[in-house]
Amino acid sequence: MSTPETPESEPAVDATPYVTIVLPCYNEQDHVIDEVERICEAMDGSGYTYELVAVDDCSTDQTLARLQEAAPRFPNMRIRAFHRNGGSGTVRRIGTQEARGEIVVWTDADMTYPNERIPELVQILEKDPTIDQVVGARTTEEGSHKFLRVPAKLVIRKIAELLAGQKIPDLNSGLRAFRKSVARPYLRLLPPGFSCVTTITLSFLSNQHDVYYLPIEYSKRAGKSKFSFVSDAYRYILQVLRMVMYFNPLKVLMPPAIWLVGIGLAKGVYDNIKTPFYLANNTIIIFVTGLLIGSLALLADLIVRSRSE
Repeated sequence: MSTPETPESEPAVDATPYVTIVLPCYNEQDHVIDEVERICEAMDGSGYTYELVAVDDCSTDQTLARLQEAAPRFPNMRIRAFHRNGGSGTVRRIGTQEARGEIVVWTDADMTYPNERIPELVQILEKDPTIDQVVGARTTEEGSHKFLRVPAKLVIRKIAELLAGQKIPDLNSGLRAFRKSVARPYLRLLPPGFSCVTTITLSFLSNQHDVYYLPIEYSKRAGKSKFSFVSDAYRYILQVLRMVMYFNPLKVLMPPAIWLVGIGLAKGVYDNIKTPFYLANNTIIIFVTGLLIGSLALLADLIVRSRSE
């Protein structure tokens, strides 16, 4: 399948930069250049060789024009222009697949993340080879629908922690750096929308890749938010369950199977005490349902462990 992007400009940069920064841009005309300046200034002062891949996701405003106009000022930036809107997950997937750097950084162009701290994330990966991903863990919530987002994200994060079996300070931060070689097998799993960041987090955690959480400040976004509370929250929950099912289906399916079998056995004992040699229909249904779910869990686990990555 052809990808929706075409190269707009090529950078005058080192053929093998150490860091690739993927910057999704969708209707960010009023501040996208400010963000590019902030990122390039931080990276220029860091000593790391880098490329900044600014991907215009078929913006309906002047975002692409502003990037093209400013391109001569930023020799380490190259621009990609999509002919149709693919979503932030698509941008990040394609940007990572095409990255020249050994370290890939994801961030946003809406002025929310402290992108001047990107070199810190890279430095952590450089100094500690046991760490495969560094996530900017937000200490505050400044997004839209704040009073709804905070409890909803807390519930989703707790579900993810329960299923992943470890603490996750920030499940869906948009600022992160990781080793491209480690992330490559999981790129095909990235959904097109915002839940791509949840996917890459759970992919690493579920496969025993060490993730380091660096506390960061989170600012109020510039421009209009593209986040839809109901639809995106639903997709987040669905993606958490999907990823855990993909890597460890026993975590999802075996607990309800054991509970149903246990309830069926207990109710069977109760039925026989009340009426000897008698089992109610609902007792049989509960017990058999538990056995079926348990069998499905074992079969799914067998498939997971036998497939080649």
